[in-house]
Amino acid sequence: MPIITLPDGTQKSFDQAISVAEVAKSIGSGLAKAALAGEVNGELVDTSYVISEDADLAIITSKDEKGLDVIRHSAAHLLAQATQMLYPEAQVTIGPVIDNGFYYDFAYKDGFTEADLAKIEKNMNHLVKQNLKIERSEMSRDEAVQFFKDKGEHYKAEIIESIPADQVLSLYQQGDFIDLCRGPHVPSTSKLKAFKLMKLAGAYWRGDSNNEMLQRVYGTAWASKDDLKDYLYRLEEAEKRDHRKIGKTQDLFHMQEEAPGMVFWHAKGWTLYQLVEQYMRGIFRDNGYQEVHTPQLIDRSLWEKSGHWDKFGDAMFTTASENRDYAIKPMNCPAHIQIYNQGLKSYRDLPLRLAEFGSCHRNEPSGTLHGIMRVRNFVQDDGHIFCSADQIQSEVSTFIDLTFDVYKHFGFDNVDIKLSTRPEKRVGSDEGWDRAEAALAEALDAKGIKWDLQEGEGAFYGPKIEFVLKDCLDREWQCGTLQVDFSMPERLDAQFIAEDGSKQTPVMLHRAIVGSLERFVGILIEHYEGAYPAWLAPIQAVILNISEKQLDFVKKVEKKLKKQGLRVISDLRNEKIGFKIREHSMQRYPYILVVGGREMENDQISVRQRGGEDLGSMSIEAFVELINQE
Repeated sequence: MPIITLPDGTQKSFDQAISVAEVAKSIGSGLAKAALAGEVNGELVDTSYVISEDADLAIITSKDEKGLDVIRHSAAHLLAQATQMLYPEAQVTIGPVIDNGFYYDFAYKDGFTEADLAKIEKNMNHLVKQNLKIERSEMSRDEAVQFFKDKGEHYKAEIIESIPADQVLSLYQQGDFIDLCRGPHVPSTSKLKAFKLMKLAGAYWRGDSNNEMLQRVYGTAWASKDDLKDYLYRLEEAEKRDHRKIGKTQDLFHMQEEAPGMVFWHAKGWTLYQLVEQYMRGIFRDNGYQEVHTPQLIDRSLWEKSGHWDKFGDAMFTTASENRDYAIKPMNCPAHIQIYNQGLKSYRDLPLRLAEFGSCHRNEPSGTLHGIMRVRNFVQDDGHIFCSADQIQSEVSTFIDLTFDVYKHFGFDNVDIKLSTRPEKRVGSDEGWDRAEAALAEALDAKGIKWDLQEGEGAFYGPKIEFVLKDCLDREWQCGTLQVDFSMPERLDAQFIAEDGSKQTPVMLHRAIVGSLERFVGILIEHYEGAYPAWLAPIQAVILNISEKQLDFVKKVEKKLKKQGLRVISDLRNEKIGFKIREHSMQRYPYILVVGGREMENDQISVRQRGGEDLGSMSIEAFVELINQE
């Protein structure tokens, strides 16, 4: 006679064991129809799962994030079934859920084409209309191996053979298709209402380049057709905003094979980069940081002592000279401790805040490189705060406020906070990690900030708060970090004289606001689609003449505006004014200034705002005031 406790605290008693689906039906027909899965005592299960004892139960629908995962998981099986119906020789391998969708890897000697994707998707829709029931069953490991071998599914059999022999495995069947899976799945194919196959790609079997190449089919699935439509729109917008395309159109930067993962900044792009850097430099200065600069090459012995050589060595570029091994710094923290260690520090010197626009190099895998978003050489707005244990809370609180202010200045109002805790590969004692994790959690709670836990995602030397921006397309970008480190200062012999005269080890707070400047500039390019606010635009205005008669006056206007600190250029080509306006509109400059005979006569300029709005004629001084106010 189980008693079921629902999320709102309501309890329902039943005379006998009951399935999740039946509980949903007892609550209401609407919920029964919407139910995709259940969560029993924190474990996700099918709606057919039978509850025989007292339990907490949440009915999972498409409105829940977990429900969306169930939909996508089931869509992967639908893809596999539809594919094998059309191409019986195709063997299925693995088909997991990923961000915004799913994929399935197939072994198929003939290979799929884009035209095949359309056929497969059409067949998936046909299977949805059949409303096939999805049923769970169990087999022993050895039974499952033989079962899939008999079906000719040798890849699936190989996966199962790697599972311990004493495990009972779950399988899911819909129509004639059956696949190994932990589940859960939606009750029937009719629940899958909004999906689309997106693209083909290659993938090595089990991710090993020594194995054969498979074909990966990517798809996306959503709770409703409106959600799918919205996602496809956002994809289209993201394609238009691709920083690599805009970077080329606006002549901002380029990449080339001779320097993989490293940026060649052009003049306008470097101006944009410098605007970000100089703004952050002002933030450092106004908030008590001392800006420092440390070497690019540091002897291996320091990296060994700090723990980086052991825990981070695979990602470090190294070199040797005169029988000594060096690393090109992947981060700045050990070097900042060397500056801290110069001269005896007292508790009166704390907190000591050091900052550096430190150029770092990391040997990222070539397959992960992506424009200026993921590079091998980058500069961080890096900083380290050395403080006593009782100063942690106030320093963390101040930094959180500062970070939100900076993001707002750049146009980002939507920021999520995540707390990442100790990874398996780490340095320091469990006691130190306990203190560090508690300090960050307490600081967030004290400010009333909602945060999500990311277990095991911290740095090897300390837990961290991650600041995740959401751009205009609601895409997430993890930029800022704040890490509490009790370990590295001790490993590198940092000390201060406490108020009682004893020697103590300072706490080190690793912090960055925008993170990699290269990546942040890429985010800005895509967020604004190249139409930057006037303060951030590499070129704030372009001045155009109508005829040769205005050449000297345009040069005079350009000189005056530059003297006022504005970033302007002029276009004095012998082209029609309409042609020049159209061309420069494509560059998305905030303002286009047109000079004809009337403007020259009245010592004025005709001002067009980005988007085509004509602000009319005004004096140079009035335009300077306008742009400065903006």
